[in-house]
Amino acid sequence: MDLHNILITILVYAIPVIFAITLHEAAHGYVAKHYGDSTAYMLGRVSLNPIKHIDPLGTIVLPIVTLALSPFMFGWAKPVPVNFNNLRRPKADMLWVAAAGPGSNLLQLAIWALVAALLARTISPTGLAGGFWLAVADAGIKVNIMFALLNLLPILPLDGGRVVASLLPNRLSYAYQNTERFGMIILLVLLFTGAIGWVLNPLYRGMYLQTISLIGLD
Repeated sequence: MDLHNILITILVYAIPVIFAITLHEAAHGYVAKHYGDSTAYMLGRVSLNPIKHIDPLGTIVLPIVTLALSPFMFGWAKPVPVNFNNLRRPKADMLWVAAAGPGSNLLQLAIWALVAALLARTISPTGLAGGFWLAVADAGIKVNIMFALLNLLPILPLDGGRVVASLLPNRLSYAYQNTERFGMIILLVLLFTGAIGWVLNPLYRGMYLQTISLIGLD
């Protein structure tokens, strides 16, 4: 991918990525507060201000690099601080706090799909503005599928790992949570060996094609 195409890709993906990350992290904090932990709220992380959630490496550099070099984008934001011990039912409520992030991405996926369908029917895709915003909406669909799938991987500290820890019996859950210290190493190994793409690409492609079909853009 040459520099010109990279710059266009950044412009198209910037808005969906910012929304996807900001709402994902804010959703964790909001649901944590609902279930009894106000840590993120007191630190100002239950916010729609993207600056509060951006990690320079994970939110900016890595998504650009992975998107330029592969068909699958990877990245992260500053984790919203949650003290699970403050939750009214720490183990059970952990599930809802964790699921809130990917849930927000699935909701955004639906919204971007509706926007894409509306634009396709009201704006000429051959025009510069129409083509750009339709591309942004399409990127919004792709980004939120990526974010939801990645975060649902059953690897701590990802949200999928938290969900698994919440559902396991107490002894197994405790043992599983001890794997969190190796989680990012495992994740990076899976990423750079291509294993994540091998696992998630079929799911990603299936969800994307199904979404496009549902809104009549296939």
